Amino acid sequence: MWDALREKKIGVRIMLGVVVGILGIGMLLYLVPQGTNDLNSSDAVAQVGDQTISVVDVQNQLSKSTRSSQIPPALLPAYTQQALDQLIDEKMLSLEADRMGLRVSDEEHADLLKKLVPTAFTGDTFIGMDRYTAEVQARFQMSVPEFETEVKGALLQQKFQQLVTDGVRASDDEVRDEFRRENEKIKLDYVSIKPDDLLAKVEVSDADLAAYFDKNKARYVVPERRTVDYAILDLAQLRQRSPVTDDDEKVYYQSHIDQYKLEDRAHVAHILFKTVGMTDAEAAEVKKKAEDVLSKAKHGGNFGDLAKQYSEDTTKDKGGDLGWIVRGQTVPEFEAAAFSLPKGSISDLVKTQYGFHIIQVIDRETARTQTLDEVKASIVNQLQQEKAEQLGETISTQIADEIRRGGRVPVEDLAKKFNMTTGQAKLVEATQPLPELGNAPGLMDTIFHQRTGDVSAPIHTDLGYVIVSVKDIQPSHPAVLAEVHDRVASDFRHEKAVDLAKTRAEELAKRAKSGENFAAAAKALGFAVKTSEPISRTGSIPDVGSAKQFAGAFALPVGQIGDPISVGQNWTVYRVAQHDPVNNGDFEKQKAKIEEQVLQRKRQTAYDLFRTALKARLQQEGQLHFNAENLKRLINPA
Repeated sequence: MWDALREKKIGVRIMLGVVVGILGIGMLLYLVPQGTNDLNSSDAVAQVGDQTISVVDVQNQLSKSTRSSQIPPALLPAYTQQALDQLIDEKMLSLEADRMGLRVSDEEHADLLKKLVPTAFTGDTFIGMDRYTAEVQARFQMSVPEFETEVKGALLQQKFQQLVTDGVRASDDEVRDEFRRENEKIKLDYVSIKPDDLLAKVEVSDADLAAYFDKNKARYVVPERRTVDYAILDLAQLRQRSPVTDDDEKVYYQSHIDQYKLEDRAHVAHILFKTVGMTDAEAAEVKKKAEDVLSKAKHGGNFGDLAKQYSEDTTKDKGGDLGWIVRGQTVPEFEAAAFSLPKGSISDLVKTQYGFHIIQVIDRETARTQTLDEVKASIVNQLQQEKAEQLGETISTQIADEIRRGGRVPVEDLAKKFNMTTGQAKLVEATQPLPELGNAPGLMDTIFHQRTGDVSAPIHTDLGYVIVSVKDIQPSHPAVLAEVHDRVASDFRHEKAVDLAKTRAEELAKRAKSGENFAAAAKALGFAVKTSEPISRTGSIPDVGSAKQFAGAFALPVGQIGDPISVGQNWTVYRVAQHDPVNNGDFEKQKAKIEEQVLQRKRQTAYDLFRTALKARLQQEGQLHFNAENLKRLINPA
């Protein structure tokens, strides 16, 4: 919710959300540099009609669609595939639109642009290209041509969705089934049995490990390992050799004075009562509750405790504390209250698009420019860093020249001459990090492509400049048990714990089904029984998983023990503790909402099937081709 209150960020989310909602497939589709028309070109990945998608196209699309996020390395192949699919979808729809004569009119294009950037017009008067460009850049972080191309693509996809889904309807039976899915509830007593919790119960003997290792020898190979001598030109040490004078500080301060200007700001906390998606009657009930809490807050109640108890915002655990906000950062109603109240005061109810807020102003600061003394420490730190980087570049160039002139100069000699710190990393593996050298692209590649005795050029890492020299290479080889003893022991324990979890789950279910008290049987086996909240078929149990796993439980009578359920390697044994059938009297109240949910789901399914069928047809017609080699290299670069 706090993120939603930040209007400058929400501007991007809401406006792009409109486009995303129109698309139904939700990603940026416009920034697509056109590749060559030759699928055999060196970096071509796919071709749709006469449009080629290159490796660079996919990388650009990936960068733009994840511009504010760090992608975990393990997920990079999936994100890359998704970026490629987005580009293929765009070009497929463009090709199909040409075939069908489907077009986006200038009027349609202009109407959506006005909706997305309403501030571009004062009445019917255009604000001018310069201000429009700035507005688009601020809201969407893209240029005007890029933005307008995306909007046009969004409208084209809207037309396809309308064509595909206009005939989709939700039947009464489908709506009633969905009503039942959402409203019929059960409460379960359950035991969750996890292999990780049973590891300590697995006994391991030397004979067990030897037998297990002999059976699984092919799994255990010792990779190539290298012992590396290194020397590092430490940036932390270079900082100490980079003094900053008073004049340096003053010059830097004056040249960056704008960044030390503080806006009006307020330190606020709030209690939120959500009304999004509610009827007027439901919102009125929420307002009554909010007024009661407001009365408590204004008559001595602890604001933080009230927020923890009543707020529906993610900040509730922090007592509703939002930190410091500045003008233009929140929605208008919230901002007006926060900047009109004196320090220490509490607002009346403030209504925004999200619900009712009670706002507490913890502190206020008026706009001013920080003094040099206030920012001195950060300036000194920045200047030292810059000077250290400059000095590092100069010395690293000298080191590189020395290596070129001298060939295999011993690392120790270079370290003495250039005041570097030396060390040795033993038995390094290609996938093993070397924190003592810092992080740098290509560092491990350099180490594992060197010949013994070669000295690398300086490599810039986040710790400084590093030179490496391979002293010894231990080739990859089939392991003997002693080399992988700990790994074998861990694998053995884990497999036995997985088997034990299944055995214990089956034993508990058998004892409980034979008439033994469920809690007593669980305790005898060393487990504790937990009780879930009432869950519908669309719900979940936090430490177990989706209610879909327990579909059979809805057909069991109260008190019945279900068959053990496996979720991954974990097992769950359960007893139906409570069954709440649907209240058919609520059907009419929820019917419209549920009908829309069913309809949207069916429309999305229909559109997904259309895209899948279109892709298959274009491949069959020879209009969609892939370069398998480049595709494999792109998705799985390793």
